[in-house]
Amino acid sequence: MLVAASSAEPVATILERHSVSTIREWLTRVNQNETLTGVALSDDARTRHLPTLFIELVERLRTPRVDEGTAKISAAAVEHGKVRDQQGYTAAMLVDESRILQVCIFKTLHANMGALDFALVLTDVMTIADEVDSQLKQSMSSFLDRPAQRTAVAQ
Repeated sequence: MLVAASSAEPVATILERHSVSTIREWLTRVNQNETLTGVALSDDARTRHLPTLFIELVERLRTPRVDEGTAKISAAAVEHGKVRDQQGYTAAMLVDESRILQVCIFKTLHANMGALDFALVLTDVMTIADEVDSQLKQSMSSFLDRPAQRTAVAQ
């Protein structure tokens, strides 16, 4: 069934409206992942970074379209990498978190297909993937930029 153009919504609006339920779905999936739950964390400690990352994603979706690789620096993503390092995560665990986030975002869009403005869906999906990957890259960079590594290199 096609939705009338006047009732179609942009992806950004749908993700903004469903950010809490998407984060809840992410947490459920993370809590079912034996590797990720190998590091004992409270739900708040696991999800603290996500509301800000969702805000940044929605903002990027609402900006004029640009090519990949143009994501802004995300202080939340950088801090997330540092925190996860202190909490005992591995680099692979950061990747798993990000992969699960993308699945949950796309699941949210799938559940709201009837409301989507299909004129921009493919462009928005590419933007989502680029933004989440950019956030992951920034988290990984700060995760891997450990003081001990800097000291060892300097010696």
